Amino acid sequence: MWSLPTCLSLALLLTQAQALYFYIDGPTQKCFFEELPQDTLVVGHFKASQWNEQARSYVEGGGDMGLFITVDEVFDNDHRVVSQRGSASGKFTFSAADSGEHRICFTPTNVPASRGFLFSGAQAGGVKLELDMAIGETSQIESSDKEKVGEVVQKLKDLNARLQDLRREQVFQREREAEFRDQSELVNSRVVRWMLIQLFVLGATCAWQLSYLRAFFIKQKLT
Repeated sequence: MWSLPTCLSLALLLTQAQALYFYIDGPTQKCFFEELPQDTLVVGHFKASQWNEQARSYVEGGGDMGLFITVDEVFDNDHRVVSQRGSASGKFTFSAADSGEHRICFTPTNVPASRGFLFSGAQAGGVKLELDMAIGETSQIESSDKEKVGEVVQKLKDLNARLQDLRREQVFQREREAEFRDQSELVNSRVVRWMLIQLFVLGATCAWQLSYLRAFFIKQKLT
């Protein structure tokens, strides 16, 4: 870990500039401390680059390099609030539950130990970590995050519009279904009424024929 004066200086630099970079000796953990008020939102963007001897420069995400990030509440027996293991670039976010000193640590993973680590980090295993942090209230999130939030909001609006279209389509289909059901019931009632009329006419015709035949047989004295 860095010495306390170095960490405090680094924390002061972070508070003022919100962006910095530093070098890490291979898989060595590097930490700094930040005094945060309660309910303070911290959003950090990071990018780690590994020294490439052939290119004589730092290469972003060289090999399988990753980064392990931890945030501990020093004032609360080092209670850990962030434990994030991921790629060499990305973002971490946390909110200070209580006021006090927080320790933020970075540990490169899947990197070899450096050979004769220099102040510039230009040795095998040397890692350059670029860190950009926004510290403040929720309304102070960086513009890039705001743009992402705006994109999400726009997508939600589009989804709501599609849902409204689906609801209108459902209402239209229900209306058509009700209309079709009414027409079907009307046709069925007409068919039943027509069948009843036919049965009545057929019954009346049969009764008239029986009556006529009975009168004919009586007249002819056949019965």
